[in-house]
Amino acid sequence: MSQSLFTVSIYDTLGPDTTEYILNHATLTCVCTSLAHIPVLLKLAPRCPNLKLIISLDPLSSGSELPGTSKADLLNALAADLGIRIVYLRDVEALGEASPQRTNPPQPTDIVTINYTSGTTGNPKGVVLTHANAVAATSASMCTTRQGNNDVICSYLPLAHIYQRVAEHTALWGGAAIGYFHGNVLELVEDLKLLRPTLFISVPRLYNRFGGAIKTATVEKDGVGGALSRHIVRTKLAALRHPVPGKATNTHPIYDRIWSRKVVSAFGLERVRSMVSGSAPLDPSLHQFLRVVFSNDFLQGYGLTETYAVALVQIAGDFSAGNCGAAAITTELCLMDVPDMEYLSTDLPYPRGELLIRGSNVFKEYYHDEAETKKAVLEDGWFRTGDICSVDELGRFRIIDRIKNVLKLAQGEYISPERIENVYLGNCTWLAQAYVHGDSHQAHLVAILGIQPDVFATFVSKVVGRDVPAADMKALAAAASEPRVQKAVIKELDRVGKRNKFNSYEKVKNVRLMIEPFTIANELLTPTLKLKRPQTAKMYRALLDEMYAETEAESKSRAKL
Repeated sequence: MSQSLFTVSIYDTLGPDTTEYILNHATLTCVCTSLAHIPVLLKLAPRCPNLKLIISLDPLSSGSELPGTSKADLLNALAADLGIRIVYLRDVEALGEASPQRTNPPQPTDIVTINYTSGTTGNPKGVVLTHANAVAATSASMCTTRQGNNDVICSYLPLAHIYQRVAEHTALWGGAAIGYFHGNVLELVEDLKLLRPTLFISVPRLYNRFGGAIKTATVEKDGVGGALSRHIVRTKLAALRHPVPGKATNTHPIYDRIWSRKVVSAFGLERVRSMVSGSAPLDPSLHQFLRVVFSNDFLQGYGLTETYAVALVQIAGDFSAGNCGAAAITTELCLMDVPDMEYLSTDLPYPRGELLIRGSNVFKEYYHDEAETKKAVLEDGWFRTGDICSVDELGRFRIIDRIKNVLKLAQGEYISPERIENVYLGNCTWLAQAYVHGDSHQAHLVAILGIQPDVFATFVSKVVGRDVPAADMKALAAAASEPRVQKAVIKELDRVGKRNKFNSYEKVKNVRLMIEPFTIANELLTPTLKLKRPQTAKMYRALLDEMYAETEAESKSRAKL
């Protein structure tokens, strides 16, 4: 930064094809990486002619190897033929100390980072962000979750993700301590117990898991413990929905001491005074449940890479759910009519339309992509998000649809699969993943669902009438494939859909259950754990067709009867 240089993000979980694309698209000459990724970069090097230097974040020598046998010697021998040099970070720092350069500090309009999007529908786009964008976004974040010298955050989301980037900007600005998890997200709770953070940000997928684990251990438990938990949750939910302005609360002088603190301590989050959910919609019922469990300011926000992760956020003390709150202090918002989908700013009771954002935190352009920039940014500076929103009388925005991820069924009805998936994930504790699919020539939906083994084991054991151990993945997979189990799941989804007022055409008619069907490794999840819908449909095309064939055959059978 002292030399006005900028960074380009590359997720360490990206496949070689996407990594190669970013290296060439951004014309990178230098890459900083961990030792494990250096062989991959060397394999890509013949197709990445600009790459000249690799800086290892890990030591390349222990000091005890024979000459020519250290990792540095071996890797550099391979790299030399490719015109690449590999050096250790500490050696680069030593060079800087030995030959200090005059500082060349950046200007507000200079680039601070090119942050590549997740690439859910194609190649990722390089979002050009400036120092002015960073300061604006951090200022807005500081106003939302003010931090000081006594605060602690846990950094576990990828630093290539703009959401975590602005969280760390805010912590550094406020003087908070940052603790870094040890690298295994499955053991994150152990890190949280050691750090005991005072502020916590996450994404709905993790909150879904928290909610499922808490419900299993409390309100879904048998006996006195379960009954007491249900009573406490009902009581606190009623207080949360108090109709008199200013009277609503998610705290209780007795229940928080004897129940909430004990539950929250199991996650190491008993000191957290503020939590934020972002990156994707959080199911409203889960949001309210976690509010009464954690008894703190639990806010939902909305932002994109193009807005430096900041755009909308709920205000402390507003206990409404299902919305992303009001405009951040750095942004202007407006709604643009989408007549093809019948969303208009003149709609009653609330205006609806595509959300447009303008402000000091909004990006400059897509790197080397003038065509996409012109599609996304209007001439007067408004950025088109692609999200359909409504806005209520208090200025709170609610995401109700997505232009790019909307399905149209055979009867002409539009479906937002992500909304349906979030409702299922928020209400079915035994679900870990969900992909709802609809073909344009079909009149109903089908779904591929990933199960949460420990919770699903209890559910499926009741259905099949025998014990299915949570640790036996083969037994779980076999039970999940049984038709009676699939029918029981559909029945449960129908119950959830009815409670959430789904239309008949929004209900899933057939399912397949698997153990983690979507992963980063099989390239169906982005590094930020967003589902790649086109790729998922392509990979599971045969299975989707099979489900449609089954429901059609069953429908014909009922018609004959």
